[in-house]
Amino acid sequence: MAIVNENFLKLAPSYLFSDIAKKVAAYKEANPDKKIIRLGIGDVTQPLAPAVIEAMHKAVEEMASAETFRGYGPEQGYDFLQKAIIENDFKPRGIELGADEVFVNDGAKSDTGNIGDILDKGNIIGVTDPIYPVYIDSNVMAGRAGENIDGLWSNIVYMPCNGENDFTPALPTKKVDVVYLCYPNNPTGTVITREQLKKWVDYAIENDVLIMYDAAYEAYIQDETIPHSIYEIPGAKKVAIEFHSYSKTAGFTGARCGYTVVPKEVTAKKADGERVSLNKIWLRRQCTKFNGTSYITQRGAEAIYSEEGKKQIKATIAYYMENARIMKEAFAEMGVKTYGGENAPYIWVKAPKGMTSWEFFDALLKEANVVGTPGVGFGPAGEGYFRFTAFGQKEDCIEAMQRVKDWLMK
Repeated sequence: MAIVNENFLKLAPSYLFSDIAKKVAAYKEANPDKKIIRLGIGDVTQPLAPAVIEAMHKAVEEMASAETFRGYGPEQGYDFLQKAIIENDFKPRGIELGADEVFVNDGAKSDTGNIGDILDKGNIIGVTDPIYPVYIDSNVMAGRAGENIDGLWSNIVYMPCNGENDFTPALPTKKVDVVYLCYPNNPTGTVITREQLKKWVDYAIENDVLIMYDAAYEAYIQDETIPHSIYEIPGAKKVAIEFHSYSKTAGFTGARCGYTVVPKEVTAKKADGERVSLNKIWLRRQCTKFNGTSYITQRGAEAIYSEEGKKQIKATIAYYMENARIMKEAFAEMGVKTYGGENAPYIWVKAPKGMTSWEFFDALLKEANVVGTPGVGFGPAGEGYFRFTAFGQKEDCIEAMQRVKDWLMK
């Protein structure tokens, strides 16, 4: 008889965005004449860059000929993309990496969830709160989280981030083995300074803690003093694994591609105290469970780093950041407190009129026909907050803000 992994049964019946979709669908069915503007889920709206499309078309043509056809590729990625990543994302920042330290994937979500495969289930996990749900849910699935008691997992150490501490988490006061950090942050849109990040790296080195650093939104950083990679901090290669994504950087939410950096220097202990390389273990995991990202997609990702590709991607990011500016200014006019939106494509809003996150969601949907994401869905510390994304069409962002203003100010 097959026995189920009961850790899955500890999870909520559906994912946060599934709940939102059901609420929106029910409202739409009851009000078919209403135009709903969706600024909740972090999906992009601008098409792939012309340079990416051209590269993909060329790759498709290669697949049509026996002489240039590609079958199974290397599980860790083609060398042409690994080289482009190193030369463009890291060397200009003074970071030296080997190709065998860069693992191309089908999006950061996969690897941030799967990385736990190489860690013992006895590790104590530390997370900022609010947080991207995948970090916690994947550890629940692995049996590391313990039991859910009043919305908090018993074996997870939470580090609350809110307006009172300017969304900067304090270093853990309890023992942790693994910490998840995401900057620019999803969902709050806030960033971490070089000095603050150095404190985390120093803490990890001193306390033998492994940092999972999600840098999926680094391309949106406008402030030149903000670090794009944790490896800009001396010593970080000893204690950190870093995740990157082309989903929001270059519109690959449908094409699926990203990469994970696992330096050879980063290690963890066996039960007997011997240290082992996580790079080798992750390579073994990928070779067993992952067949690699498609050749066509990787050629498209490579094109992001061409001169034309860089210009086109920069223009797309500027489009979304203009949306963020429009929304932040509109909320300021309404007297609503916001965070983020200056170095990230997310606006974190303090729910007005003392409303809870879900109360604000329901009011926005019914009164303004606008959809966002309740902050409490990202963790207990997200209660009373709300996330808007800048990934919509500009005209929709303008109209949505006018609708919200008309409702709130009436």
